[in-house]
Amino acid sequence: MEAHSMDVHVPTRMLVEALVRTDLTVDAGDLYATANLLDMNDQQVRLCVKRLVAEGRFVQEGRGRKAILRATGSAERALGLDVEFVTHAFRQDAGLAPWDGAWHLVGFAVPESARPARDALRAALTFLGGAAVHGGLYLSANPWEPYVEEHARRLDILDHVTFLTTRDLRRGEETDPATLTRAMWPLDEIAERYDRLAAVAEPRLALIEGPAGLSGAQRLTIAVELAAEFTRAMEADPLLPPELLPRSWPGARARALTARCWSLLEEQSGQDDSGIRLFRLYGDVSRHDTSTTTSAEIHRGLSAPCPPGVPG
Repeated sequence: MEAHSMDVHVPTRMLVEALVRTDLTVDAGDLYATANLLDMNDQQVRLCVKRLVAEGRFVQEGRGRKAILRATGSAERALGLDVEFVTHAFRQDAGLAPWDGAWHLVGFAVPESARPARDALRAALTFLGGAAVHGGLYLSANPWEPYVEEHARRLDILDHVTFLTTRDLRRGEETDPATLTRAMWPLDEIAERYDRLAAVAEPRLALIEGPAGLSGAQRLTIAVELAAEFTRAMEADPLLPPELLPRSWPGARARALTARCWSLLEEQSGQDDSGIRLFRLYGDVSRHDTSTTTSAEIHRGLSAPCPPGVPG
């Protein structure tokens, strides 16, 4: 397989989790072969497996390359994408999730005696794409109340949390939603992550579509690299409505390129890799449509001279 134009750092732990099959096992032979293609040495893999087993996330049966790793219940719950949020991103790309003009605010005043819960809630709000307006006040353009409430209930601090929705948001004299968005979220940093995702996906798409054909290990390697880079881009993305983003926003095109790769990888998967959860999971997400979404709509960013007018 030809060298890729951009290298991707894949954590060894992510590699192990990416190779989990539908029966929740990992074939150590596949693991070591794919790791070698990603320039990981055997010692890195052995140490990672040892840590995962010590953490109770996997049980090892056998030794070396003939071993089988079996995911435990805790590992199973942690595996894979947050499908709901990724599906929402593709709906935005297809123009199926327009903004209703409402801002969603969450305020909290958690006492110092519950400081760990307060810190955990703040981290959850950031993970959910919230922007800090002032101390204890966070903003989202999406209806995130059910998710915030779930976290607050779990942390037993719901009584200290206030929810507010408004269409009248102003900072100083600024009222323009797009300008407020640029001021509150690090759009340049998020865009850079999507530019990198596109730069990773494009040469790999050329390999997948090329005449030479790919082995099972090569397909797995590309799938894992794409998953790693896609995760890095999506984790930082608050999934702001298209109406609030710059017209040149690269998210939709990067996701479309990646979706095309996953779709072809799933089509080409053979007997040796058809049972890998990664192919099924990402394949399902990339083509996940609602009753009105078509594959062409999801992938339309590929042929556009610039990102679609309704970017993600």
